[in-house]
Amino acid sequence: MNGASSRKRSRVEIQIACDHPCPPRPKLRQWAIAALEGEIAEISLAIVGEEEMAALNWRFRRREGPTNVLSFPFAAPSDLPLAFLGDVVICAPVVAREAAAYGKAESAHFAHMVVHGVLHLRGFDHLTEEQAEAMEGREREILARLGFQDPYSSQ
Repeated sequence: MNGASSRKRSRVEIQIACDHPCPPRPKLRQWAIAALEGEIAEISLAIVGEEEMAALNWRFRRREGPTNVLSFPFAAPSDLPLAFLGDVVICAPVVAREAAAYGKAESAHFAHMVVHGVLHLRGFDHLTEEQAEAMEGREREILARLGFQDPYSSQ
């Protein structure tokens, strides 16, 4: 086996399950891989419409209506080491509305939601102020490397 074929790479499975426009798959994959920051892992990324996101939001968070992004981390049993981190689900219409409301490019907000969702799979959270500062700092760094401005600035 040569070096190229034995090297492990991250894998991002992408499912687009809505008619709303969204960034091309290569961009979605690039943003997800960037958020992994060199970690070799597999993730699933789904782009959905409002109805499906509202159903997921209610089922898993008991919150009404669609949200922009949900993450579903997967923890493999300790005796079964797997590289699968979990699923990220993004609601394209919500992201588009938010981008317009914030005066941001839709692609920049999509990139932010992908990075945000993948960081949740990696164990980051924003339940406390300290956690939020750490997670937002990481988002800023990753998005800057991708050529995007600070998603938290008012611009």
